[in-house]
Amino acid sequence: MRRVKGLVCLFSRPTFRPSPRKVSFLGGREANMAARWWLWCVSATMAVALLLVYGVPSASAQRKKEMVLSEKVSQLMEWTNKRPVIRMNGDKFRRLVKAPPRNYSVIVMFTALQLHRQCVVCKQADEEFQILANSWRYSSAFTNRIFFAMVDFDEGSDVFQMLNMNSAPTFINFPAKGKPKRGDTYELQVRGFSAEQIARWIADRTDVNIRVIRPPNYAGPLMLGLLLAVIGGLVYLRRSNMEFLFNKTGWAFAALCFVLAMTSGQMWNHIRGPPYAHKNPHTGHVNYIHGSSQAQFVAETHIVLLFNGGVTLGMVLLCEAATSDMDIGKRKIMCVAGIGLVVLFFSWMLSIFRSKYHGYPYSFLMS
Repeated sequence: MRRVKGLVCLFSRPTFRPSPRKVSFLGGREANMAARWWLWCVSATMAVALLLVYGVPSASAQRKKEMVLSEKVSQLMEWTNKRPVIRMNGDKFRRLVKAPPRNYSVIVMFTALQLHRQCVVCKQADEEFQILANSWRYSSAFTNRIFFAMVDFDEGSDVFQMLNMNSAPTFINFPAKGKPKRGDTYELQVRGFSAEQIARWIADRTDVNIRVIRPPNYAGPLMLGLLLAVIGGLVYLRRSNMEFLFNKTGWAFAALCFVLAMTSGQMWNHIRGPPYAHKNPHTGHVNYIHGSSQAQFVAETHIVLLFNGGVTLGMVLLCEAATSDMDIGKRKIMCVAGIGLVVLFFSWMLSIFRSKYHGYPYSFLMS
């Protein structure tokens, strides 16, 4: 209630005067909110500044990156036009394969082609790699998505050390984005090094299909023509007596040779193109038998062919000893020789089987 010029106003609003304690409380709360607001503004400003500096590249930086990438692609295209497989040393490998930016894949063969290295497999793999690279270079689908390169140990030993690599030849796909994964290393001992097998692996890793075009090889047709000429000459010379065409022994021998060739793995070699043998780069020891049941060497097929032939010869001698009309002494010799051949070569055959199929429990004479 307030008195104004002698009147009493009953409905006037009283003046609110907070207590000192309450004023102190409100002032502290406003100060706390102001501090929080200031801290949030500073944090937001710093985050935006960091994002502008590190997160969002400037136009000049992006332009410089595109220029570097364009120079790298132009350099690789120029070298590819001269030679489908680019020879690289350590500097070229680090600049064009390892260092970003990169929007292309590089298939690199790490090898040792110098004569003093005595790597026969490296030379064979290099021939197939050259065929594959030439097929890609001169195909209608050729683009700058993929390049082929080679690093020789004597020209880029630092690259071998950088990748912790101690064997050759080795094929690795360096993808356009990221680092090589486990599947980007070609399984040479399983697939072999034929150009067709490497092309299938490249298609799996890069989605680039390469149709392998091999240079014409006239050795096969010439050998076939020579064989037909010999057969035709024999038929002409024996035209008055054609009984040799009905010789059971001749046809049986030809069929036996074909069976031995197929069972030893010659067709697998023709399809997969495995190396003849493997030489350990550290010990120099040469392995003629592959240690896995999923692969084999060419020398291994020759050994298996020899062992199968020995077992077959032993069985033939046993059959002849039982059915021949010769005297008993010769028949005994044939029987003993047949048993010896079967036992010896079958034991060797079983030992090879045990070395490839680890854990096989059975053996015969040899372990």
